[in-house]
Formats: sequence, structure tokens, C-alpha cells
Amino acid sequence: MVKKILSIILLFVFLFLVPTSTSATENPLASPNNRFGIHIHDENDLEDAAKLINSTGGDWGYITLVIPKGDRNKDKWQRTFDKIRRLHLIPIVRLATQEQNGGWEKGKTDEIPGWVNFLNELNWIVKNRYIIIGNEPNHAIEWGNELNPEEYSDYLLNFAKALKQKNQDFFVLPAAMDASAPTNHIHLNSSEFLRRMINKNANIFDYIDGWNSHSYPNPEFSGSVYDNDAISIKSYTHELNLLNNLGVKKELPVFITETGWAHNQNEKNLRYLFLSPNEVGKRLTYAYENIWTDKNIVAVTPFIINYQSEPFLKFSWKDKLGDYYSFYQDIENLPKTKGKPIQVYDGELSAVVVPAIFKNENQKYGYAYAKNTGQAIWNKGESIVAGLENNLVLELIYPESVEPGRSGLVYFGKIE
Repeated sequence: MVKKILSIILLFVFLFLVPTSTSATENPLASPNNRFGIHIHDENDLEDAAKLINSTGGDWGYITLVIPKGDRNKDKWQRTFDKIRRLHLIPIVRLATQEQNGGWEKGKTDEIPGWVNFLNELNWIVKNRYIIIGNEPNHAIEWGNELNPEEYSDYLLNFAKALKQKNQDFFVLPAAMDASAPTNHIHLNSSEFLRRMINKNANIFDYIDGWNSHSYPNPEFSGSVYDNDAISIKSYTHELNLLNNLGVKKELPVFITETGWAHNQNEKNLRYLFLSPNEVGKRLTYAYENIWTDKNIVAVTPFIINYQSEPFLKFSWKDKLGDYYSFYQDIENLPKTKGKPIQVYDGELSAVVVPAIFKNENQKYGYAYAKNTGQAIWNKGESIVAGLENNLVLELIYPESVEPGRSGLVYFGKIE
């Protein structure tokens, strides 16, 4: 019998509510974790993403996706989250502003409450609500055509505080940097950017839960798997060392939310520098088996499963005919871990059909309709130990499964 713990207030009229468990982010590496993931652009690619990263023994892999400011439709995103839940995927959500003058507008502090309320209204898939605030702000084009580490630092700090005040389950990640960017009028070296960020707000990492990295194999997204410098697929190690030198002693789990080699199948410019799909597969395989095995890595989500226009054709794992390049199968075939992320089990009995008056050994039992108000999908035959004193047991009878927000017939018992 699978047992899950939840708290229930049993009322004299046989109605009970299950309050949400105490909020706080969980260490994603404290339980079995499937570090395989992929970056997606369209929810129509979710099934293929699940097939890729939950294959060969794997379960509960990660996807990185983007929610722009102009697309904050709660019903739409709840439907998407529900689909992600069914597929056993864990979303890492990057928040974006809106396009402006060929780039992206900077984040606005007065828009933070609207973001926080929207994000908190969604029923998330697992207890940790992974949020990335912004993208590569050491590129002027990503921050209102300005290079302003101090301003981004304030924005990140205010946003992180607001998320934590709303719900401690928000797991906050900073925007990843472009580790290969030089310092000029449109870029700022990532080391200098981070130094100025921390100088502006020395306590900023008190509100950050993990480290977000774009560990690309540069130069030209074509570097060797054996490179280990600051612009390689191990750039995250250099970033963590820099943070330590800047006084950040906090142990930060690592999320590599963009990486991958450019292939030569679609790109006209610089095509001679890029790699064949076969070579991309070899390098990804080596990286997953030998490089991205560090014990502090939570997820690696290469960019991108499907993108059929410039400038990202050279990264797409799917071709223009709708077929996947060979490196999709290479990664699909790699052995993976059956992840077991923490989910919130929550529910309420809405109508008692038969009160708990029958007795079997040391247990009284009855039948009722119950609504799933948690994150996990209830499955038929799965039992939940409940009650303030763990003296109640719930077990789904009908239908085969019940998703959050829906109800089913349950057996409920009182242990004496």
C-alpha cells in the first residue's frame, strides 16, 4: 500500500478539508532525480519531449519553457500545466517581458505584483515552483538596449522577495548569463556583470534557490567536449567559483537551462563550423555520461526541441520535414533515473455516501465522494494515510484516476 501523508480536519458532519502543507522549497537532489530535460517553444512538442527525456527507465524529466508578459492567460497555462502533469514533466518557467525595438524591454518593478498573482493562481505540477527571472541581461538587447547590472539586481531582488512572500514554494533562479560575451557597447562580460550585481545587493542570494547557467560549447556553439574553460559546457563551474570568490557561500543546485551544439543542416552562414547530426549526438552523449554528472546538477535542458525559423534553426532537434535528427534517438536511448519529485497531496470529502460505521479488524470504513485539491493525480487503489493523528485512510475506488480539481468515489476509513 502506497502511503502519503496529508493533514485533514474531520468535522462532525463527516466533511473534512485538507490544509496545504507548510510551504518551503525542497532540495530537488534529496530524492531520486532525472536530470535529463529539453527546452521547448510550443506546447505541441510536450509529448515528444516526454518521450525523449522519460525514456529508458526515466520519469519526471525537466522542460524549460517561456511565458511572455503578454501571454498571462491563467486558463491557457493551467491547461498546459495539467498536460505537463499527465506527462510527468517538471516545468522550469522563464519569465519574459515583451519585444521592443528589435530586443526585449527591461523588467518593470511595478509589474511584479501582477506576475506574482498570476503565477500563484496556477496549480503547479510539483511542490517546487521553478521560476527564472529574465534572460542573459549582460546583452543590452535583453534589457531595454541597456547594460545595467545594478538595475537588474534590484529587479531580481524585488521579484524574488515578492515571490517568497506570496508562497515559499517558489524556487527562484536568476537569469543565465552569456558566458562568452565580451565587454563592448552592447555586451558586458558576465564576470563583471555578476560582480556589479552583488555589489549593488550583497544579500541577493539570500532569496535565490539555485544557479541557472547557459553552458554552451563555444566558440560558435561548436567547442570540444573536452574543453573546460569559462566558455565551454563546464562554464557553470567557473560561474560558481566566481560567486564563491564574490562572497556567495551558499550551496546552489545547478540548472543548465540552455546548452547544445549547432548542427549544419539548416544554417547557411558559418555552416562549415557547425557539426553533423551524428557528431552532435556523440558530443551530447559524452557530455551526459561524463560531464553533466556532477552531483549538484539538477537538470540539463538543451536548446531546443523544435524551432523552424531563424536564428535558431541550427539548434532545432527536429528538421523542416517534421523528423528528428539522429541525436534525438541518441539521447532517448541513454539510461535515465526514475525521478520522484515531491508533490502536494491534498483533498476534501464533498459528500459522504456511507458513513464510517462498518468495521473490519481495527478499522471503521465508509464511502464518499472526494475532490482532489492537491498537485498529484490520484490513482485507483492508491491509499493515503490522513488525519491530524494519521487515523484516516483514503483509497480511490472510481474512476481509474482523478486529476486535481476533479472528484471521485473513495473508500475512507478510521483507524481505531
